[in-house]
Amino acid sequence: MRIAWIGKKSPFCGNVTYSREITNALLDRGHEVSFLHFAQEEPEPDNWPKFQEVSLPFIYKSQVYTIPTFKATKVLTESLRKIKPDIVHASLTLSPLDFILPEICQQLNLPLIATFHTPFAGKGAKLISGTQLLAYQLYAPFLVNYDRVIVFSQIQRELLGRMGVREENVAVIPNGVDTAKYSPGPSQIKAEFQAERLFVYQGRIAPEKNVEPLLRAWKQSGLEADSKLLIVGDGPLKPSLQPFYGTEEGIIWLGFIADENRRIEILRGADVFVLPSLVEGLSLSLLEAMACGLACLATDVGADGEVLEKGAGVVLNTKTVRSQLKTLLPLFQDHPELTTVLGQKARNRVLERYTLTDNITHLEQLYREVLLQRPLPVSHRL
Repeated sequence: MRIAWIGKKSPFCGNVTYSREITNALLDRGHEVSFLHFAQEEPEPDNWPKFQEVSLPFIYKSQVYTIPTFKATKVLTESLRKIKPDIVHASLTLSPLDFILPEICQQLNLPLIATFHTPFAGKGAKLISGTQLLAYQLYAPFLVNYDRVIVFSQIQRELLGRMGVREENVAVIPNGVDTAKYSPGPSQIKAEFQAERLFVYQGRIAPEKNVEPLLRAWKQSGLEADSKLLIVGDGPLKPSLQPFYGTEEGIIWLGFIADENRRIEILRGADVFVLPSLVEGLSLSLLEAMACGLACLATDVGADGEVLEKGAGVVLNTKTVRSQLKTLLPLFQDHPELTTVLGQKARNRVLERYTLTDNITHLEQLYREVLLQRPLPVSHRL
């Protein structure tokens, strides 16, 4: 199958990881993939697959959204016309091109699928005000023009349904992890940081990630000197937080780590993964930590609570993150047998529900379903 993939290659975020993992897996299954993305300034990472690429010109891009140039629409249209894909799959990038893509594909008679990543607060909660709410309100009227929309959980499917997107046009295909690559294994991280017990946060240092309650809980918990908290990631709040939560409290700021093998080594050597977010879609960082056998604590936002339900981890309430962690951090420090059991359950949950292999199989089935449902062009009917 010839697939035109529209997504992000930089700057690093969950959307970038999703595009890299899915396109790699599709190529491994023998599909032909062309990757259309906003041009990048930095060198290409080693773990990206090799395929035909098209760079779309842009004015500005960030981890959150992208502003293309006026020329980008023409470049995209002409590129799709030349590639002649069987199907177009857009990993939506919070870009104006997301809204005109259905019109372009309709003109070219190309079936179009979208993956809608935008995070949300979770079951029974209102969307957080600001970017997330605006994104859902903006996208819903346009998502009806896609042949299918992929989301990561039934909760998100119902949410879009309430905003006018027909549920039969929304497919639930959870994120998946390469469980051979992300797996328990040897690591020298504890020795490197002189730690007996190692806790990890990995993600953006931004308001929606709610990192400060974790830092405050850690500082107030009075943990042993050989218990360490690694903060992996970067973001706008880092400069205001790092001076107040440092090595004297056992908090080590590692910044953004581009090397995937290094991130895996950190996860393999850690005991506990903490994700205190206010909004999520379905966190790939959480799934990666679970696949590596860490005990995981995450808030009940997006689909993360669903991932950890029924004993696969500890689900936190967003309103009481600090007080809950103040109790749980010492517990997880003092009882390694507890983290071992939870780590095993986390790994098993990923193997049962969230493997990349199953993700790609479901995606291929969806591609075939969409292609079968579309009317043949006049030239094919003659």
